[in-house]
Amino acid sequence: MWRRFCAAEVVGRTLGVVFMIPLKKALNSSIGRKFVMSISGIALVLFVIVHLLGNLTLYVPDGGEAFNIYASKFAALGPFLYVIELGLLGVIALHITWGVTTTLRNKGARANNYETGVVTKGGPSNLNPASRNMIITGVVLGIFLVVHLWHFRIQKMFTDATMTIDGKAYGDLYGLVATEFQNPLWVAFYVIAMLFLGFHLRHGFWSAFQSLGAMKPQWSKGIYALGLTIAVVLAAGFLGIPVFLYMFGG
Repeated sequence: MWRRFCAAEVVGRTLGVVFMIPLKKALNSSIGRKFVMSISGIALVLFVIVHLLGNLTLYVPDGGEAFNIYASKFAALGPFLYVIELGLLGVIALHITWGVTTTLRNKGARANNYETGVVTKGGPSNLNPASRNMIITGVVLGIFLVVHLWHFRIQKMFTDATMTIDGKAYGDLYGLVATEFQNPLWVAFYVIAMLFLGFHLRHGFWSAFQSLGAMKPQWSKGIYALGLTIAVVLAAGFLGIPVFLYMFGG
């Protein structure tokens, strides 16, 4: 089934629609906004997967050595790290902003249809609690992102704690993470936020492929299953970290 999936076909079809009209008009159109939302969403899912893979070193029972060595790889990037971070924040800001405005536009359009007595018909509905509350889960995740950056990016800039590993000094980011997760309130906050991440990904993943025109009948079950798997694995992987450190990282 997946062998028949052609990324070039999806991208070509979408770009063909976008470039048939002026770029500004395209980006303000429903199709253009869905395209940007889909691409930015998929990019963020890939980032979150990579982020979890690196953070799995927090589960290694070595007192934080593996995690601090991993974190030092990013510090070694120097100014280029800031470029990556700014680019990532830009994608997140774009995804959140357009996600909120698109949702509000859609609600306004539905309200107008009800007032004028217009009834729309389509295929089988995929509405569920996750799809109906994407704007809520997205806002919660936006708040979580601010808190997360404060905890482990901003505060790191004001600490000079180090850990010596094989005679070499590394920044002790693990110590900061482990300390924060000795507070049960922060543990609960992160666990709840990751549950929201799972709900957001559950709907957002297949919705992105649907917007790109890839939800053909022969692919839909596979995309649904992959989206559910990614949502569960990422949510469980991340929410397990504060619980694990609370229990064993003190």
